Amino acid sequence: MSSRAPWSRASSASARGRAARARGRLAGPDGASRYDPDLLAHGDRRNVVDRYRYWTLEAVVADLDTHRHPFHVAIENWAHDMNIGSVVRTANAFAAAEVHIVGRRRWNRRGAMVTDRYQHIRRHPTVEDLLTWSRTAGPAGAPLPVLGIDNLPGSVPLEGYPLPRGCVLLFGQESVGLSDEARAAAVDVLHIAQFGSTRSINAGAAAAIAMHAWIARHADAPGCGSAGAGTPAG
Repeated sequence: MSSRAPWSRASSASARGRAARARGRLAGPDGASRYDPDLLAHGDRRNVVDRYRYWTLEAVVADLDTHRHPFHVAIENWAHDMNIGSVVRTANAFAAAEVHIVGRRRWNRRGAMVTDRYQHIRRHPTVEDLLTWSRTAGPAGAPLPVLGIDNLPGSVPLEGYPLPRGCVLLFGQESVGLSDEARAAAVDVLHIAQFGSTRSINAGAAAAIAMHAWIARHADAPGCGSAGAGTPAG
């Protein structure tokens, strides 16, 4: 028994040393570790890419802030739309600058799958408040154009539209689409091409298509993003 004790202590010390060296490799520029001790001890089951495995919430957000894209996503929330969570999740996947919720303060977070913790979210009580914010939200206080997404008469096809690098993609809620105020606020209203029998597609799906249209036009390629690897883009 006594002959095994020194080996056990040495082995434990060696393990601690390896953990310390690993933490050092992921230390931030201020010397603070990006690792979360609780996640290291109990495992990381969060829905994050491997790049951010075992990182603290704050470290993940700080790293995302270094490569968020300059487009914003806004969605109206007058009737507790269940699609908002899905929109937030997609905005996180495409590293949108911010998500803006227009209307009610409370929104259904279930579809977000906890991605709202990593995504900047701003609330506006009215469309006019969103519009006021957008007038000085661009670089050096320049305006950000608001682009509505809805299949309305007179709308412009999203396909081929020259989406600006800095913009706000504004979505209405399920079944009713953009409100009259939102339509009036938009520089243009864009629709997504459809070829089947349904009158419209789900608001969450429409948001994903529109965001990816921005990504296809502006995100750096090749090598922008990666399947599950979390490589920064743009």
